[in-house]
Amino acid sequence: MLIAGVVLGLILGLVAGGSIWNLAAINLRRMGLLIGAVAVRIATEAAISNGIAVAETYRLLLFGLAYAMLLAGLWSNRTHPGLNVAFVGILGNSIAIVANGGHMPIWEPSLGAAGLIPADVQSVFHTVLGPALDASFLAHAGPLADVIPIPFPIVRNVASVGDVFLSFGLAFFLFATVVRSPQDLEADEEARWSGTAATPARRPDVTFRESRLPTRTPARADVAAARALDAAFGPLEVDTVRGAGAHAAAPAIPLPGIGAFPKVVARARQHPYVRLAVNGSFSALWTGQIISLFGDRIHQIALVFLVSAATNSTIAVAAVFIAATIPNLLFSPIAGTFVDRWDQHEVLVVSDILRAALVLLIPVAALTNILLVYPLTFLITSISVFFRPARVAVLPRLVRDDELLAANSATWIAETLADVVGYTVAAVFVLFLGAALPLAFWLDAATYLASAALLSTIVVPPLARRAGEEIRKTSFGEEFRDGWRFLRSDTVLLANTLQATAAQFSLGIVIALGPVYVIQALHPAGFESRAYYGLLETAIGAGNLVGGFVVGLVGARFARGRTVIVGYAVAGACIALLGVTGNLAIAFGLMAGIGVANMVFVIPSQTLFQERTPGELLGRVVGFRFALVFGSMTLAMAVGGILGSVLGAAPVIGAFGLVTLAAGLAGLLVPAVRDA
Repeated sequence: MLIAGVVLGLILGLVAGGSIWNLAAINLRRMGLLIGAVAVRIATEAAISNGIAVAETYRLLLFGLAYAMLLAGLWSNRTHPGLNVAFVGILGNSIAIVANGGHMPIWEPSLGAAGLIPADVQSVFHTVLGPALDASFLAHAGPLADVIPIPFPIVRNVASVGDVFLSFGLAFFLFATVVRSPQDLEADEEARWSGTAATPARRPDVTFRESRLPTRTPARADVAAARALDAAFGPLEVDTVRGAGAHAAAPAIPLPGIGAFPKVVARARQHPYVRLAVNGSFSALWTGQIISLFGDRIHQIALVFLVSAATNSTIAVAAVFIAATIPNLLFSPIAGTFVDRWDQHEVLVVSDILRAALVLLIPVAALTNILLVYPLTFLITSISVFFRPARVAVLPRLVRDDELLAANSATWIAETLADVVGYTVAAVFVLFLGAALPLAFWLDAATYLASAALLSTIVVPPLARRAGEEIRKTSFGEEFRDGWRFLRSDTVLLANTLQATAAQFSLGIVIALGPVYVIQALHPAGFESRAYYGLLETAIGAGNLVGGFVVGLVGARFARGRTVIVGYAVAGACIALLGVTGNLAIAFGLMAGIGVANMVFVIPSQTLFQERTPGELLGRVVGFRFALVFGSMTLAMAVGGILGSVLGAAPVIGAFGLVTLAAGLAGLLVPAVRDA
């Protein structure tokens, strides 16, 4: 896995127009610690392998010293892209090693799932952990052990959550180093720590009243960061179409095999996706998100199996999803107001820690009384209601204005990857666990803790305020009303929210009636209905993935308002056509179209809110939007179930598809929305 991370980082860096020679100029802080850590680690294992008794006696002390030195060295360099991710990976492995007296544990069932047996473990550094999931398993840091089987020939192995983070971190670091010289990275690091940022320019087609001047400051907009970006991508110049922040084309770096495509390479190096990847804070946020999302998918499928096995009731399983939905309706605006009052960086870290603690309790609660699972699920989602607006509010402070759309695209791509790939991997992993379902929840808790540790390393610049502006102390109620008043007063954001509330009603209909639609409209035989439904869900997930990439690559070229209108109109048309077809292939294509359109309206909408809302109001404004949109979708599920039972699934889906189409096109009638 580590080798794969190294190779992937190098290849992506070269494809993005970097130079392999940049590796020769790597200049990290406290190199003596890092080199010493590796030397102690290798020497200790070699001494133990050769039967030196004193090394075996003090193995915990020696391995602990090696990993402590490594952690100290990585922490000193945590602002370098990827090294904060690697730090979290090493931290997870260190905890497991210390808990096992200087051994890295391998869970025996995972070893078997990888096609290996305990006798294959020849390393004196490793030890095999028994299959029982009990107090001893937790005491030996079992969730942080090597529990992820890799059953492929040649690379057959077992990895830990820490190994996953370490591989991601090395890939990010090498990619960033190859694309940009270490000198540029050092300048960018100094920029992040300096906190002397200048307020960036906005898109020229977005106007603000004096009372709504933006108050955020991206971490990379300061002078030192600008010099680093100039060196890497060419000087900044004002683009009369897209506004400040577009980079001039940089000379392409000649690479073997791609010399015929210098313009493509130069463009790749300029693209926001590349700049985001070398942004240490954003890459840490993104990596932590995708790792915890994969953990959530494992948790979700394990929870369904757990409740189903305990109750043998479809209603009981459905009640889990209801318990996970209600907090979005009840608490979103309230959570947004608190998020604006609190330190949003701390909200992210504390939310992950609290969710980890609650997830750990689920297997224990299920053994005590299965009904206890429902309040725990409710609490976990309630905490997520705080995490979501905090992440939306922090993101504009980590990236530049011209990177914001791509940053939103990347976060949605992470969500979609977790849906498309994560559910498949999660299903296989949960089946592999069998009766050992508690490990799924403990592994999810480990990903939350790893994400919290990773989020703690990012540098979030403070909100910038206008000169002479006073910070008013107001009550919670007044702040809550301020959020609603701002949303109500901004024509573009209010209209966008109303559009979403009406247009996404049909998505709730599709979710509620999807399984019934498969049976009534596509007429599968027997068990094939589940296969048909799985195909349609896969189609919409694949469409989301494609749409996310497309919006990230070319979305900045188009006005946000028109892009949102097109997205809703296409989604509505696809849903309406879904109601009149009985062909699986056509239905598959239409569901993929819905997925693409979903990203076309979601990503620009979120970007509009971040661009037009002052930083100190963003949490509560987004919270109101979440409440209205989730409320619409929840109501749609109830209405869809009633109407579907009377009229049939296909006519109801088709009719509400027309509602979405109309809601999208209605944006053309509002100039402020159309031209946003």
